[in-house]
Amino acid sequence: MAFGLGRLRLDPAAFWRLTPLELAALCGNRRGFAPVRDELAALMRLYPDGEND
Repeated sequence: MAFGLGRLRLDPAAFWRLTPLELAALCGNRRGFAPVRDELAALMRLYPDGEND
């Protein structure tokens, strides 16, 4: 809240309407929440789909 209201100078109504993805982008996280290709590949190796899935 301090970042949104203080640093970004958002009014409270605008701050509370932000989605988590929008807030992350405003904080400088341009990647968002999705894993990049290498991270996804590593997760797929660790947790492969089963034959019955």
